Amino acid sequence: MLTYNKTITFDTFVRWLGYALLVAGLFLLLNRLSNVLLPFAVGWLLAYMLYPVVKFVQYKMHVGSRVLSIIITFVGVLAIIGGVLWLIIPPMVEQFQKLGGLVTTYIEQQAHIGSIPDAIRHWTDNHRDDLNNYFQSSEFSENLKDIIPKMFMVLDRTANVLFSIVASLIALLYMFFILKDYEYLTEAWIKIFPKKSRPFWRELASDAERELNNYIRGQGMVAFIMGVLFCIGFTIIDFPMAIGLGILIGIMDMVPYLHTLALVPTVFLSLLKAADTGQNFWVILASAVAVFCIVQVIIDMIVTPKILGKAMRLNPAILLLSLSVWGVLFGFVGLIIALPLTTLLMAYYQRYVTREDEPEEEVVSETT
Repeated sequence: MLTYNKTITFDTFVRWLGYALLVAGLFLLLNRLSNVLLPFAVGWLLAYMLYPVVKFVQYKMHVGSRVLSIIITFVGVLAIIGGVLWLIIPPMVEQFQKLGGLVTTYIEQQAHIGSIPDAIRHWTDNHRDDLNNYFQSSEFSENLKDIIPKMFMVLDRTANVLFSIVASLIALLYMFFILKDYEYLTEAWIKIFPKKSRPFWRELASDAERELNNYIRGQGMVAFIMGVLFCIGFTIIDFPMAIGLGILIGIMDMVPYLHTLALVPTVFLSLLKAADTGQNFWVILASAVAVFCIVQVIIDMIVTPKILGKAMRLNPAILLLSLSVWGVLFGFVGLIIALPLTTLLMAYYQRYVTREDEPEEEVVSETT
């Protein structure tokens, strides 16, 4: 007969209930302050990722000044990002211009008009009385009442975009000041906790840093392989912007499954190729979708389990489940923190709840 040595007393129950309420309160507070804390969290993440480069510039390149090292690193990163955008944006703009020319030519040929602006002007002159009557009718007033709320929605979304730009600038300021005193901040933050609980929080921070390192390395390798596979696949089917689109998909995959949004420019480029070459649009799109499916199968069945699953010590099914759960809870940020946070929670559950690292004899005793 097996009996547990430790019984759950009323005091223990109250203490654990207090811990649960504290965690729930912290989640509610974080949710309430998410708009304020998000720029700081992004700034800290950027500082964490750039610190090795800043340290290399300062000490290995003998720059000396931390501020100058940060500036050199930031300029170098901007140069790399600019180079990648140069591979993607100018060809995309050229494709848009080309599509616009094809659409204009098609409309002029089908409608037998020489110039679209002249045709619009001519139609407006011929229907001026009808337009005046419509603007003075009750139907126009009703339509205007329906349009105005939608215009305010557009303005609200525009304001959100502006706020996002401001938040990005604030995140860059956070990143700069965190990098400036990175060593001090990473050591001094532990002082906000009582001395008796500092070992736990120091161990937690060390584990979180280890899992985050594993995730960044693993996901970076997965994204790189995905980008290469898409470049090869699009080149084989002679798809427009094969290299640029493959690089874009690889970058987007740094956040798991965000690369599926690349289907939108894929449809556009398929339409452009069909209009330019006369090939069947559905055949071109089907070929591109086939590349997506083949690469996704290779990534999900081979690459991710071998690289990311091994690095994070998670089963592929747990990978997908964690992404779904944290994505629903915290949206875009949840997708970023899902895998390292899931690994950390599972490790601490095994360490403090199930005590997998302790001999079974220390947890239960056998009595007759």
